[in-house]
Amino acid sequence: MKFSEFEKIISPKRMRKYVIACGGNTRKAMTLYRLNLRLSQEIFTVICCFEVALRNAIDRELTNHWGDNWLRDFIHPNGIFYNNNRVERSRRNIDKSYRDLMHSGLYSHSKLLAEMEFGFWKYMFSNLQYRLSGRLLLRAFINKPRSTPQHNYDNTYIFKELDYINNLRNRIAHHEPVCFDANDNIDTFYVMSRYNKMIKLFSWLGIDSKDLLYGLDHVKQVCAEIDLFKA
Repeated sequence: MKFSEFEKIISPKRMRKYVIACGGNTRKAMTLYRLNLRLSQEIFTVICCFEVALRNAIDRELTNHWGDNWLRDFIHPNGIFYNNNRVERSRRNIDKSYRDLMHSGLYSHSKLLAEMEFGFWKYMFSNLQYRLSGRLLLRAFINKPRSTPQHNYDNTYIFKELDYINNLRNRIAHHEPVCFDANDNIDTFYVMSRYNKMIKLFSWLGIDSKDLLYGLDHVKQVCAEIDLFKA
C-alpha cells in the first residue's frame, strides 16, 4: 500500500510521530506502525494471562476466608463494601455487574469475577481494600521475597506494580503507541519494564511463566525488531 493511502486510513496526525521518528522515511514509518501493532498484540496476550492468574489467586484467598460468593457478599448488607463510601467505585462496579447477571438469569460467582476489570483487582491492594478484605492477599504471592529495611514488599508495593501494568493495558486499549519514550523517540523500555514486572509477579505467584506462555510470548523478539529502527 502507498503511504498516502495508509496515512489517509490511519490519519496524518497519528502517523506524524512515526514519520518523524523514522527520519521522514515513510516506508519505514509504515513498517514501524505495523510493528507497534504487533508489539501491542504480544504484550496484551501476556497481560491477559497475568490478569487471569492474578484474579484466580485473589479468588482462592478470599474464597477460603469469606466463602464461595465473597464478591457478591461484599456488597450485601453486613458486607465489607456495603454502605461504605470509601470504596464506592468498587462497590458500584460489583453491584452493576451483579444486577446485570441476575437480570439475565446468568449469575454465578465465576461470571461475576470475570466481569471485573484489571483496575478492580489492582485496587484490592490499596491500603483500605487490603485492610477491609482481611489483610490476606499477599498470601497469594507465595514466592514473594521478605521485606527488608531497604525494600518493603507490602500491599502498596504490589499496588504500584499493578498500576504500571494497568496503565500499559489502558494505553493499548485506547490504541496509543507503545514503541516510543516520553520524547517520542523509538524505544521499547516502557514495554519491556512492564513485561519484566509481570514475569516477576508470575514467579511470586508460583507460576512458571515460560511454561504458561509457551508459544504465546514473542515480546522480546518484536522489541528487538523495533530497536533496529533506532537512529
